[in-house]
Amino acid sequence: MSDTHSFVNEFLGAVKSSCDKISSEAIESAVDELFSAWKGGKKVFVIGNGGSASTATHLACDLAKNVGSPGVRALSLNDNIPLVSALTNDNGFDNVFSEQLNVWLEKGDVLIAISVHGGSGRDKAGAWSQNLIKAITTAKSRGATTIGITGFDGGLMKDLVDVWVNVPSNDTFQVEALHVVVHHALCGALKERIERLN
Repeated sequence: MSDTHSFVNEFLGAVKSSCDKISSEAIESAVDELFSAWKGGKKVFVIGNGGSASTATHLACDLAKNVGSPGVRALSLNDNIPLVSALTNDNGFDNVFSEQLNVWLEKGDVLIAISVHGGSGRDKAGAWSQNLIKAITTAKSRGATTIGITGFDGGLMKDLVDVWVNVPSNDTFQVEALHVVVHHALCGALKERIERLN
């Protein structure tokens, strides 16, 4: 048996084990908030860094397109590259999401923050994902509901957000893979709930 074969089997087994430990109740609570936003015509903003930025874009796409007609008024704040680079250049990357929320967010809107480490940990650039932490704080101060989707132990985000969905794994690849599973569970459950109204 090759080393690659062993790694793949171990990886898939670990992903399944972590998936089994994700709280379905937390996902249901997030669906409740998204359904309320959809019914009330509120906006949903999604944010993340690195691989989580890609998941944020994908989730915003599915909320707007694939949960019903009309879809959720969802927007990923990662996607306007000129605006992101201008805000980073002028105000620093820590403010790249909070500055956008200051323009668009209104009371009753929802912010979804996606982060592998939940805003904890450090590297060459300093503390990780502080732009997410600042965005959550901004959103809460303006009367928005906050949802955090994290991995590892949830980091700083777990104690800041209104709804916390965690992937209990300490492997970045596994966490990012299961974040997409969580996002599709959210969208699928939301679609089913919206369809029940018709």
